[in-house]
Parts: sequence; C-alpha cells; structure tokens
Amino acid sequence: MNKKYYGVIPPIITPVDEKENVDEEGFGRLIDHCIDGGLHGLFVAGSNGETMALTQKERDHAIDVVLKRTNGRVPVMAGVMDTSTRRVIDNIKSLEQMGGTCAVVTSIFYARHTSQDETVRHFEKIAKETSIDLMIYNIPMFTGLKLSADTIIRISQIDHVVGLKDSSGDFKEFMKCLDYFRDKDFAVLQGTTAYAMPSMLLGADGFVPSIAPLFTELFVKAYEAGRSKNIGLAMQYDGLLRETSEILGMTKNATSANKFALSQLGFTDERVIWPQDSILPQEEQKIIEKTKEINRKYEEFKKNL
Repeated sequence: MNKKYYGVIPPIITPVDEKENVDEEGFGRLIDHCIDGGLHGLFVAGSNGETMALTQKERDHAIDVVLKRTNGRVPVMAGVMDTSTRRVIDNIKSLEQMGGTCAVVTSIFYARHTSQDETVRHFEKIAKETSIDLMIYNIPMFTGLKLSADTIIRISQIDHVVGLKDSSGDFKEFMKCLDYFRDKDFAVLQGTTAYAMPSMLLGADGFVPSIAPLFTELFVKAYEAGRSKNIGLAMQYDGLLRETSEILGMTKNATSANKFALSQLGFTDERVIWPQDSILPQEEQKIIEKTKEINRKYEEFKKNL
C-alpha cells in the first residue's frame, strides 16, 4: 500500500494581523518550521485554524499561503467544511483553482441533523463534482452529528474518498474503522491526541495534534515509536504527549492557548479572531512554564533511551 496521508499532520493555526487578515510572513515562517521539523503534512483551515471565523476571502487566502509555501514538500489537507453541500462544492472549486489536491469534509452543521444518511448523500454529491482527494472529518463537537463507523465505511466506498480524520473521541468506533481499513489503501488518522499512541500501536496511519508545531521532534519521534509497534517506548512517549495536551486546557479557549504557545516560537502573534476569549497574563506564564517543563522532561527522556 502507498498511502499519501500519514504521520503527524497538525491542524495549523491561522496567524492574523490586527485587521484579522492572514499574516503571510509569520504564517510562512511557521509553515517552514513545521516542515523543517519533520512533520509529515499540514491541515489548513480546520477548527484550530479558526476557519469559520475567517471571512471567505481570508479563508481562501490562508489555504493559498499554505499551498504556495509548502510547494509540494508535504501533503496539504484543506478544510472545505460548510453548512450545505453546495457551499462545500463551491469551496472545493476554489481549492482546485489554487492547486489544492485534498479537501477535508465534515457533515454539514447549524442545520438540524435528521440521519446519518444525509452525510452519505453529502459526499456522494460532492464526489460527482470533483476529482481531488476527499478526507472524511468526524468532529461531532462542531457539527452536532457523530458519524458511526458503519457510516464512515459507507462513505469510504464513494469515489475519491481516501481517508478519515476522527475527532469523535469514541475509541470503540475508531477501532471498528481500524479493523475494517487495516489492509486497505485508506488513511486512518486519530484526531484526539490522548488516543494517539494507542491508535498507532493498533494500526492507525497517523494523528493530527494541534500543539505539534511547538514540539516537532517529540511528536515525530512518538509517531515513529508507535509505527514500530514498540509498546514500551510508545507508552513512554504517550505520557509526554498527554502533558503537551495540558497546555490547551490552561485557558477558557484552547485556540487562545495554542496561539499563545506557538507565538513563543517567535513567528506569529497570539491574536485570536473576535469575539473569542483571549489569554490572560497569568495563563500566559503557566503555559510558558509548562512548555519549559515538557522540554526539560523530553531532554531527560532522550538521555535515558
């Protein structure tokens, strides 16, 4: 099998200026940092990228910046999620014009959900309008609908559907997907960092951690341990990965925590899009200290390998 989407693929933040337009320079430097750090791909215009808070123009701008800056160095998955099938298709047409090759598609949202079948129909219609790769994105906290493993399997049989990013937090259903896709050319990516290492040991192709750009080497090495099926080593990495996730819970708003933490790399501002809660000064210091603590622990961990 020759899977295109695997490894550590962070849902990258969207740095913005004071007018909430994309900060091209800072974004470009962050993208280079991710690629130079060995991350295996990028997911732009996801929830962590504040995609639905951006204007449509700036959403497309963010995607365009990532596509141009990566220049084929790593695969780019681009969020096209929206509130109706037609709107998603329009987003995909824009993505195609920018040279994008992979669209990440959720169930529709805001409208009432009546069945799992509506999302199957959603993908069937989309697939007739494009020939680029389609990635299923199961994220019920934002769509209001949790896709079952059976529904995901049905969608996977539609043309151009190549993989799954599962952020449902339902490990039992995720395992059903892993079992079904184990010997198939279909990427299964874990979207919940707390399940990253168990998922890798059980056959996942990768995971999608939002904080990975802050600890690139740690996440890449953790992926390699999981891929090698070294249970003892993977479980040691699991403890470190769980600590990185604590950073996202240090503010009311996980995006604010993530943006502040990544701003410490020196590439981007911590600014989030209005009217989200921003980070408080006392929270900033906690994140700085936690980041230092994780880096210290990782350095000690490497010495004992």
